[in-house]
Amino acid sequence: MCGFAGFLEDDVSIPAVEKERILEGMTDKIIHRGPDDSGFWTDEQYGIFLGHRRLSILDLSAAGHQPMMSLSGRFVIAYNGEVYNHLLLRRELESLGKAPLWRGHSDTETLLAGFDCWGIQKTIKRTVGMFAFAVWDKQTKTLTLARDRMGEKPLYYGWQGNTFLFGSELKCLRVHPSFKAEIDRGALSLLLRHNAIPAPYSIYQGISKLLPGYVLTVSHKEREPRLEQYWCGVEAALSGVAEPFMGTDDEAVDALERLLKDAVSQQMVADVPLGAFLSGGVDSSTVVALMQVQSTRPVKTFSIGFDEDAYDEAKYARAVAKHLGTEHTELYVSPQQAREIIPKLPTLYDEPFSDSSQIPTFLVAKLARQHVKVSLSGDAGDELFSGYQRYILAQDIWRSVTAFPRSLRKLTAAVLTGVKPETWSGLAGPLFKVAPRRYRYTNVGEKLHKLAGVLHHDSVEDLYKGLVSHWKEPAALVKGGLEPATRLASLDVRLKDLNPVERMMGLDMLTYLPDDILVKVDRAAMGVSLETRVPLLDHRVVEFAWRIPQSLKIKDGQTKWILRQILYRHVPKELIERPKVGFGIPIDQWLRGPLRDWAEALLNETRLNNEGYLDPQPVQVKWKDHLSGKCNCQYQLWDVL
Repeated sequence: MCGFAGFLEDDVSIPAVEKERILEGMTDKIIHRGPDDSGFWTDEQYGIFLGHRRLSILDLSAAGHQPMMSLSGRFVIAYNGEVYNHLLLRRELESLGKAPLWRGHSDTETLLAGFDCWGIQKTIKRTVGMFAFAVWDKQTKTLTLARDRMGEKPLYYGWQGNTFLFGSELKCLRVHPSFKAEIDRGALSLLLRHNAIPAPYSIYQGISKLLPGYVLTVSHKEREPRLEQYWCGVEAALSGVAEPFMGTDDEAVDALERLLKDAVSQQMVADVPLGAFLSGGVDSSTVVALMQVQSTRPVKTFSIGFDEDAYDEAKYARAVAKHLGTEHTELYVSPQQAREIIPKLPTLYDEPFSDSSQIPTFLVAKLARQHVKVSLSGDAGDELFSGYQRYILAQDIWRSVTAFPRSLRKLTAAVLTGVKPETWSGLAGPLFKVAPRRYRYTNVGEKLHKLAGVLHHDSVEDLYKGLVSHWKEPAALVKGGLEPATRLASLDVRLKDLNPVERMMGLDMLTYLPDDILVKVDRAAMGVSLETRVPLLDHRVVEFAWRIPQSLKIKDGQTKWILRQILYRHVPKELIERPKVGFGIPIDQWLRGPLRDWAEALLNETRLNNEGYLDPQPVQVKWKDHLSGKCNCQYQLWDVL
């Protein structure tokens, strides 16, 4: 895993030595992504400047140094990621008689050999992996940027005046003197709805995120970037649903397990110490179980715990680790230790990003980095195998509530929201002590308030948008803000052919997963120079997941049914079956307690007016409602903070 930065320009008034100094400054800003080595390649005649920071994972020798040139001399690459099937690609090149005299065993060299043989796009389509890269073609004098299918690795780009900037993080782009740093108020509106800024937007005008599954080409002759899609998540979903797996339930479980084992096996290849995050939930436990069954020694696993019982998963992770026989490390974090991360968040994330689970994610990455250089993660199980409660809402509750008149639904919603979440939770506590285990929900008051929101909607699409929106009318909060179009705002017409739950899952896979979950993990882990890998995002697994009938994802009211069947072959059911606990922290309590003074200063009406981005009035209303306990406004307030 690495980081890169660069620019394309034709300004001859700036001396070459000064441009090289700028390039070095850009890569210095992302040294955390690659502390092991740095490199630069420039061609002043054509105005291309490539810089790279290396985190050595495969081929630790100088043979893996970047930027790297292909044997033909045509292509120069700066690359971030891992191609897990690169040894198979090498054998294919060798069988065709197209293999060069290999200088080392890095996947970077394999990619370049593929470019020489097949071209860039045809090579990418052969890969299994995660990546972002910039390639200069010395023959056509064009720059190509590419990003992996699911969006695991970041890539920003854009023209600033006569300079085309690109890089792994925004902080490296800001170093260049052409960078304007003009805030995009439309992107700010999107942040307040989604708690993240979805691709292709960024917080800065003129700077975009390359969409997953896309290749971009640009040159001095063609200033307007040309975008081409080489893999489409919508098409993967539609073709999977159109051609479902036709075997028995057991055969479906067997087929998925084989695929997952292969994905995990490929992602366990590294020339450095490797481990895994373990929360004790279905997804991470499945990944760790499949690692351990293929390992000759105990897998290193990591989890963090909190004293607040509602947020503590460490005890569950400990039980799973003990059963599997992993070499487990856990760290209990005090509230004070967690809060000390908050001042680091702007530096880690570069642009506003307000998924508060960014804090425990950073803490578990920091813990893992003390022992390993690569960590596998269980992310994406919810999106691919129906793990979120909103899918249950759509499948079961929505059908029921729409049978009642809208007037009655609105009245019920008013009753539910008329009682504080804490009061509902207190009333439900004694009942849950005698209820079956699967119905012992945590934070029941918040769930009832969320249900009240469901009762207001007229369609599944409207329901979904409401469930994933923080501020319901964010453009009204942002001064001069107009909310731009997104995949969520204008549902892809092709998704309408799917059933309501599948539409929700498709939107989550296309938006929430790459824009929130994967951003959170990448920046938190790379902030401590840790590579993360996500076996569930092997595109072969993704494509097969869409072939699995929905009846095997939610079955008998249980989410992720098929994934659980794989896990139960390795871990006893009683260690897993419990109410879902989000990977979070008690931001709501902290804002009323130890973070109150900090928040008061940032939410001050005069300050907000002077800064000129947000209307203070609705912010003040949310703040007062939160402090009084009238409602839990932690998500909306964290967006603003």
